[in-house]
Amino acid sequence: MTENLPDRLHLRRLEKTKRQPLFFITVCAAGFRGRGDYLIVSGVYSAIEECLKKSESMYGWEIGKFVVMPDHIHLFCRPKEESVSLSVFVGRFKSWTQKAAKESGCCARLWQKEFFDHILRSRESYMKKWEYVQMNPVRAGLCSNPEEWKYQGEISRIEIK
Repeated sequence: MTENLPDRLHLRRLEKTKRQPLFFITVCAAGFRGRGDYLIVSGVYSAIEECLKKSESMYGWEIGKFVVMPDHIHLFCRPKEESVSLSVFVGRFKSWTQKAAKESGCCARLWQKEFFDHILRSRESYMKKWEYVQMNPVRAGLCSNPEEWKYQGEISRIEIK
């Protein structure tokens, strides 16, 4: 989403670092019928997981930890040197999983048009975000502790200093 902004000092500073930035992304399901279990139905969750596993080879985006909730997904990701833009990556992710949702009879429109992204600049920031994400299913009353939630994973170990 920041790719179309004019040159800004903080963006140029990020481009000069050796390591690509780590993003915290949230993508929400379209809530046309209120909150629902759109993303954790079998066919949709499988498509989400498959797309995340193939993201590095297909789009140049390394996926770290992720948690899929019934109506949104949180994930940590980092572009490789040769990658599509963040907006293109998220758009293709939505398209792939939308097709799988239709095939499983889930819904006509799976995703909201927007997504939310935040650049993590420190290990402390990453750890705070991960703690928040990991506890999401517990706060929602979907499980007693985060380890019980089966709709989560880690594709690649992403280090942040």
